[in-house]
Amino acid sequence: MNILGYFQKVGKALMVPVATLPAAAILMGIGYWIDPTGWGGNNAFAAFLIKAGAAIIDNMSVLFAIGVAYGMSKDKDGAAALAGFVGYMVITTLCSAGSVEAIGLVTLDASSTLAFNKIGNQFIGILSGIGAAEIYNRYYQVELHKALAFFSGKRLVPILTSFAAIGVSFVLMFAWPIIFGGLISFGESIVGLGEVGSGLYGFFNRLLIPVGLHHALNSVFWFDMAGINDLGNWWTPNAVEAGVGVVGETGRYMAGFFPIMMFGLPGAALAIYHTAKPEHKTRVASIMIAAGFASFFTGVTEPLEFSFMFLAPMLYVLHALLTGLSLFIADMMNWTAGFGFSAGLVDMVLSAQNPLANKWYMLIVQGFAFFGIYYFMFRWAIVKFGLKTPGREDDDISEMSSSAVSEDSAELAKKYLQVLGGHANLQNIDACITRLRLTVNDMEMINENELKALGAMGVVKLGSNNLQVILGPLAEIIAGEMKNIPATSN
Repeated sequence: MNILGYFQKVGKALMVPVATLPAAAILMGIGYWIDPTGWGGNNAFAAFLIKAGAAIIDNMSVLFAIGVAYGMSKDKDGAAALAGFVGYMVITTLCSAGSVEAIGLVTLDASSTLAFNKIGNQFIGILSGIGAAEIYNRYYQVELHKALAFFSGKRLVPILTSFAAIGVSFVLMFAWPIIFGGLISFGESIVGLGEVGSGLYGFFNRLLIPVGLHHALNSVFWFDMAGINDLGNWWTPNAVEAGVGVVGETGRYMAGFFPIMMFGLPGAALAIYHTAKPEHKTRVASIMIAAGFASFFTGVTEPLEFSFMFLAPMLYVLHALLTGLSLFIADMMNWTAGFGFSAGLVDMVLSAQNPLANKWYMLIVQGFAFFGIYYFMFRWAIVKFGLKTPGREDDDISEMSSSAVSEDSAELAKKYLQVLGGHANLQNIDACITRLRLTVNDMEMINENELKALGAMGVVKLGSNNLQVILGPLAEIIAGEMKNIPATSN
């Protein structure tokens, strides 16, 4: 697997722990609505909800270790997840400031003490998860001598992971202060750019969507990997008093996404519909309404973005630039709101009573402006440059796409499997929230038009054998159904 493909795999695995965040957002959001001034101090039920949500946010590093190990394991087995937890606990225990001082291999000063006090972070969680998954994938079928047979196979993985974690801990005793210092410098360089840094982050966040590496970038700004922890601080109870939250600043790497996802992209969807050929407007309307609603309500943007990303790359670059602009404006005006999953209506409602929210309603005003900007700029560019957005493609592709019919997921999975060359052509079948992630033997067998005819919103080929098929929320269901189809039936 090439480097890009490997990072794709890591990025996909990151979605396993990130998927727990909506639960935290709902619990804490409702708690803040009930007690917006006391943050649980004036209402026992509000305190109950806020503390329950904080249990998830405060342990994100552990969830990363478990989730990444599980997500990167070959067969998504619990033994890999357990190994990830074991590796994380060994590393964070041995590399705590107290342990490092007691062991005596490293002389502590103020900066290194700070680094080791921060060892229990998402970076270490991800590292533990990756290591555990690699050990699992390599050794989960190992058979030991009969005297040790009980420890064969999957039971061996946590044991090997603990020994590997000891070796990693030894290296980190010397390397972690350097790594931590580098992460802090990176974060400070972005923070030091102020609203320009927010804009740059928003721009690159969208540019990385096609290859699925935006999750890795997000983890730097949203979690405690470089000292920023924007999302974690946003949901921290009593954040201001705890010194981790500043009204008008915390949330700066999230707020600007709301005008884009709730308003800008639906405006683009309307422009795409209005510029479609008359004979294709009905088909395009059904696609754009569903994708636009998903973007507005939940903040899931990929079904809409992939509808024009490869058909009209110019529009996608424009979209990335406008996203950067939105984050720049929101940060400059100190308008803040946060989310637990994505910047849709649900998260805006839940975050509105967060004590750190600052003039969040102005993001709605900004959103209306971006709806108009997206609509008119997209419509002008599509017409001016004759871009092949949905409904304006060549007739053979349009006719094939319009022939796709609604059917049950099991039957649809069979058709996707057939078009992909069957199990014989697929080394691995996986999925994240919106896309199939496949490892194929022969990329030449893949026909993009046939995949789109079945309803795929986009196809991404990475290297010689890594393939992504964007399906929207159905992706995980289709992947599961494909795995359940016997190899002899396709």
